[in-house]
This record gives sequence, structure tokens and C-alpha cells, in this order.
Amino acid sequence: MSWNIEMYETEGGRKPVEEFLMALPKYHETKANILIQRLSQEGNMFGFPFTKTISGKLKELRIQASPNIYRIFYFAHIDKKFVLLHGFTKKTEQTPRKEIRIAENRMNEYIRRNKNG
Repeated sequence: MSWNIEMYETEGGRKPVEEFLMALPKYHETKANILIQRLSQEGNMFGFPFTKTISGKLKELRIQASPNIYRIFYFAHIDKKFVLLHGFTKKTEQTPRKEIRIAENRMNEYIRRNKNG
């Protein structure tokens, strides 16, 4: 059974991951969308090298689209739903702490706004 995919939405109505994907070169956007679809189909069974746990509930979808490396942070929410929080182009070996903080803040905000599901 597939999982639902939801794009995190700011209180102002922006969807940062959707904006990130639309700004990618078409081939890279297509590759990212294929991996998002696989995440939906395979759920938590879709593992390394395509996904990795960052900390606690926060995970990353790992997208290799030569010569670039992209990451989309997400987490599993109730009722078999993945919420895509933040996307960025990875340019360093270590994931920048700043990018992780953005995703953590969005995750916490999402959970706060959706306490009842």
C-alpha cells in the first residue's frame, strides 16, 4: 500500500520543496520526482542509498543527478504520509547544519499546526 506525499506549506501558502523542484533543470526535476514516487510506493522500505535518517524522525531523500547532488528532507506523519520539508543542492561532504535546522523547524511547525492529524 502506497504512502501519501504532502509538500510542506508555509503559513503564507508557499511550498518550498515544490519551488525547489521547479527550479531544477528538467532532467533533474524528473529524476527527483521519480524518486519521490518510489518513496510513495515503497514507504519505509525505500532505504539506503536513496534515503538516510538524519536525526529522530527527520530523513533525507538522496538524489544523484550528475554532476549535482540534491537532498530533500522529509518525515513520516500519521496515516502513512510523508511530508517533504526542504530541498537543497548539496555542495559539501557534510550536510550543512543550517539546512538541517530549516527542515527541523518546518517539521516542528507542521506537527504543531497538525496536532489532530
